[in-house]
Amino acid sequence: MTTFLQQIGLLALLTFSLGGCDSAKKEQVYKDYDLSKPDKFNMPESLFEISGIAMNQGNPDTIYAVQDEDGRLYRLGWDHPRQLNVKFSKKGDYEDVTIVKNRVFILKSNGVIYHFPWSEAVFEEVEEIKEYRKILPKGEYEGMFGDEASGKIYVLCKNCEQDDSKSSVTGYIFEPGKDSTQIAGTFSIHVDEIKAITGKVERGFRPSGLARNPLTNDWYVISAVNKLLVVTDSQWKVKEAFTLNGNTFIQPEGIAFDKLGNLYISNEGDDLFSGNILKFKKITR
Repeated sequence: MTTFLQQIGLLALLTFSLGGCDSAKKEQVYKDYDLSKPDKFNMPESLFEISGIAMNQGNPDTIYAVQDEDGRLYRLGWDHPRQLNVKFSKKGDYEDVTIVKNRVFILKSNGVIYHFPWSEAVFEEVEEIKEYRKILPKGEYEGMFGDEASGKIYVLCKNCEQDDSKSSVTGYIFEPGKDSTQIAGTFSIHVDEIKAITGKVERGFRPSGLARNPLTNDWYVISAVNKLLVVTDSQWKVKEAFTLNGNTFIQPEGIAFDKLGNLYISNEGDDLFSGNILKFKKITR
């Protein structure tokens, strides 16, 4: 037989547990996405170190990907383990990919951007490869997004000398169809705005990838170092920041949306798990 005090203790423990579950679940749900319930697509061995992902005009039929060590652009159908690829350069640290106006742009960690016609993605090797060099300031870059409507490309610095990652990170905009030798503009994400929501940025914010939600125009910025998903409005003001579960998000490096608003996040593999792409279907209400 339990005493009255024991009954009170059990009730308090139950209430705390339920409240904790609700809180944890709330952290994983943002408007249209439940970050605890992905569809998982395990990558073939060639994409163990998958980094950036993209789709052409938001078409989910084909996912394009790069990985950290090999100068190849990979293409896959969702949940089809066989990949095809085209060689565009020698081995190197390639971090992100985007497709704009039927051209493929691939970001190297040192800020060099390779580009070639999308039509050449079906060949074994690219013939018309070009490079943008010395456009971006010296630094380490991992995130890039191309806007199909305007043709602008947004590149976000992970670690740059001109930034204090404890206060802000800087992004750069250029327009390949115009003067491709000059930066067309800059933008910033203020770390204090992230810190006001979560304390996970005491040592600075190190973004790995960015994408814009086609339904809301909000920016989604992923960080493998911080294990965070940060959501800003169209003017880069931080709206939300979510701590990502390490069991689900092994090493989140790439992020993209399809034209229906579904969210995709790619993860590099580790000693226990293969690389993968997680798909979060837009919640219909």
